[in-house]
Amino acid sequence: MTASTPLTYKASGVDIDAGDALVERIRPAVARTMRPEVLGGLGGFGGLFQLASDRYAKPVLVAGTDGVGTKAKLAIDYDAHDNIGIDLVAMCVNDVIVQGAEPLFFLDYYATPRLNVNVAARVIGGIARGCELAGAALLGGETAEHPGSEAADEYDLAGFCVGVVDRERLIDGSKIEAGDSVIGIASSGAHSNGYSLIRKVLEQTADAEAIELDGTSLIGALLEPTRIYARAVLALIESTQIKGLCHITGGGLLENIPRVLPDSLGVHLKRSAWPQPAVFDWLAASGIAEREMLRTFNCGLGMIAVVAPDSVAAAIACLEANGERAWLVGDVIADTKRSVSID
Repeated sequence: MTASTPLTYKASGVDIDAGDALVERIRPAVARTMRPEVLGGLGGFGGLFQLASDRYAKPVLVAGTDGVGTKAKLAIDYDAHDNIGIDLVAMCVNDVIVQGAEPLFFLDYYATPRLNVNVAARVIGGIARGCELAGAALLGGETAEHPGSEAADEYDLAGFCVGVVDRERLIDGSKIEAGDSVIGIASSGAHSNGYSLIRKVLEQTADAEAIELDGTSLIGALLEPTRIYARAVLALIESTQIKGLCHITGGGLLENIPRVLPDSLGVHLKRSAWPQPAVFDWLAASGIAEREMLRTFNCGLGMIAVVAPDSVAAAIACLEANGERAWLVGDVIADTKRSVSID
């Protein structure tokens, strides 16, 4: 480029036309996520959502934000862009619903050094699908080109979800007491946590693409999208008195469960009470110690619900009727350290 050559944004690495093309590509997928409360359409500076205040005596907004971590790098390495957006929605939505909130809307942020419209459309199509599964509107988002920030074919994802719950129905764990029962809801695999460790194990694994686990390829199992529990958990809340809910994310079973427990209470889990997906057996066999597994991964339980003992059967039946697998996995005990014990 000479001094007489006109400078353009595209020449610097940002293609506005590609961004416009992407908006048109994703418009039908976004439209499938719409709710009656959404005002306006795609492309405005801000998304508009009219809260149906007549449904709530004292509405409380609940917000959650997250990303997918280095699972995105695995998706890029294996050209598996279609489901990583589901992971993004799940990580945010699952945090919101544990407080009893109905997910209302979601916004995403997609950043890449150079916009590949085909790849971005696949990723955002997954985000839209995740919103459909959660019952949340994809209210808007941002696609940003950052030339020179990473390798040209990489991208990073972040997003946030806003939900609403009536203040009187807020689930905060304050009613949990010793003797309550702990129900575990099955995960779909490692979800979106611990992937820096998983990728380190993959680096040390010969011919990883040829490995099969229970009839599924290892890579396919690692890329299985995070389970979105919204519809099942909301149905559970309507049918059963739920004392506490916990999303098992980074920190695994050991670090997450205490977050919903009152002081002086802990949880005892029976390790034999639920089946562990084969991907965790593979990780453990790679040399990861048991405690490290339990404080890094969900080990087969993506969500925990705490109920009174006489509500266990009804709660499990409700979850199974809504497509989830669930088990009685432990109970609440007196414990001044608010710890989780597993045997």
